[in-house]
Amino acid sequence: MNIQKLMKQAQQMQAGLAAKQEELAQRTVEASVGGGKVTVVSTCAGDVLSIKIDPSVVDPSDVEFLEDLVLKGVQEAVNKGKEFAAAEMKKLTGGLGIPGL
Repeated sequence: MNIQKLMKQAQQMQAGLAAKQEELAQRTVEASVGGGKVTVVSTCAGDVLSIKIDPSVVDPSDVEFLEDLVLKGVQEAVNKGKEFAAAEMKKLTGGLGIPGL
């Protein structure tokens, strides 16, 4: 294999990775916790877009419970996005361990 062909393949892979990262930044995932009482939508890049809270869990005497639900929802949504992104990148790279992906 000559070096020019290898460089061209690397450039194509880099372009494909950049396009996939852009796509993943727009793709959303949703996570619900507490039996659907808190729902979080985030991008696969980890940006939280929305949080929906069922009014039945809003109890002024137990704010800590709501805080825990929101935190768990955000964590689950971000983790789902990361897992999806990792799977998509693995498809592109053929399982190569490329740093930062």
